[in-house]
Amino acid sequence: MKKMLLTAAAMFAGVLAFAQAQFAHVNFQELVQLMPEADQARATIAASSKEAQDTYQTMVEEFNKKYADYEKNTASWSAATRKTKEDELTDLQKRIQQFSQSIQQELAEQQDQLMAPIYKKAQEVIQDLAKKAGCVYVFDKTSVLYIDEAQSKDLTAEARTALGIPADRTMESLQAELQAQAQAQQQ
Repeated sequence: MKKMLLTAAAMFAGVLAFAQAQFAHVNFQELVQLMPEADQARATIAASSKEAQDTYQTMVEEFNKKYADYEKNTASWSAATRKTKEDELTDLQKRIQQFSQSIQQELAEQQDQLMAPIYKKAQEVIQDLAKKAGCVYVFDKTSVLYIDEAQSKDLTAEARTALGIPADRTMESLQAELQAQAQAQQQ
């Protein structure tokens, strides 16, 4: 009988501890995107992308110039000259394709390298806030199907402050900034 009472008491204590467990949530992606460090990473990636785009455009212009010259003069060239020019065009086309593939991979790797410390910093800040608040779990609001916000503490505002994100900075303002930058680059 004592064993049954002890077992029941232990189960009740476990249920009570679970019921008192503090749950929290954040919008992790929003935090990461709004961090000042993310602005710097985006600027670096944009500069690398622009450089790659300029190089690609130069290569395409070279190909188009050589192709136009080929079409204009093909009738007057000997078979050997025509073959050499065709080989040059094929080689240039292959280099353009290889450059395109390798630069896409490089840009993706660069983005991963630049964003990794940003993700880590955000994660560490959230972990510290959760520990201070006595939280057992912190969920990412964007990847959970349902959160009862009355029973879960929202750490997003505290994390924004700890990460140095200005109060007036929102995803909408970030989108507006990015659109303005894109429009400025197109002009």
